[in-house]
Amino acid sequence: MPDSLTLIGFGPTGWGLPILAGVAVTISLAIATLPLGLAVGFLLALGKQSEDRALRLSSDIYTTIFRGLPELLTLFLVYFGAQRLLNIATGSLGLGNFEISPFLSGMIALGVVFSAFASEVFLSAFRAVPQGQGEGANALGLTRFQAMRLVILPQVLRFALPGLANLYMNLLKDTSLVSVVGLADTMRQTGVAARVTREPFLFFGVAIAIYLVLTILSSVVIGAIEMWTKRGEVRR
Repeated sequence: MPDSLTLIGFGPTGWGLPILAGVAVTISLAIATLPLGLAVGFLLALGKQSEDRALRLSSDIYTTIFRGLPELLTLFLVYFGAQRLLNIATGSLGLGNFEISPFLSGMIALGVVFSAFASEVFLSAFRAVPQGQGEGANALGLTRFQAMRLVILPQVLRFALPGLANLYMNLLKDTSLVSVVGLADTMRQTGVAARVTREPFLFFGVAIAIYLVLTILSSVVIGAIEMWTKRGEVRR
């Protein structure tokens, strides 16, 4: 029977290559989901501050729903429910059936959950910016867009970064949920290896080590970004 190093190696009897491919899928899913969640979350935060009551209400309903639903249930709703609705719509138009891939389903599901929580982080960051900042920008003759881009947004990002960093860590770990719909990520590949070799402790231990390494590396990158956003404060 192969030893542990052989099983996790890259030889003909090793599972190193499939697991490495799964790690690439995990990283790709997290990176692809992040901009979607940030963009939607930022728009939701703007919607919650809008003078339009319908826009505020719809933003609040969105965040209430997706902050309350478990991530796994949201994934099932997207993978099974959204796909069924899409096929009904395309069938009525005489088009063929379309299949939403596990990767796209995971990206959408995790993205909407991330955006719901990110909207609250952005909203708190907006409220942390002193009101006089916007008034000062107006006094200097800046347009509303210029004031947002040059004065408000840089401060909002600095205030929001710690909360967004925590959300990204959760997002990175939540990518493991997509394995239940067939995505060949880290969790699925190590799970398959554990069942085939009957070495669950070994391969789930490998999965633990991989996720720990990914979170540590992410922490280093986030720390560097935080230092970059505070470069003006350091100089002062």
